Amino acid sequence: MIAPLVTLFLVLMVICAIAALATPDLLAAVVIFGAFSFFSAIFYTLLGALDVAFTEAAVGAAITTIFFVSAIYRTDRKVD
Repeated sequence: MIAPLVTLFLVLMVICAIAALATPDLLAAVVIFGAFSFFSAIFYTLLGALDVAFTEAAVGAAITTIFFVSAIYRTDRKVD
């Protein structure tokens, strides 16, 4: 029962990674990166690594996203 969910979240992580690299808008890339971190936290939860999932959710999805968004607002939003 868990194997299809693990595969689903791996596919979602790959889609988020490709989308984050392909978008020229930095703010959209950061939002997609936050979704990637959220999906990876769920992936770690499904594998039973709750401590790693909690750290990924706290650092990857929350703190890093906030830092990146604040840095983008202080610079140009588009990639040259």
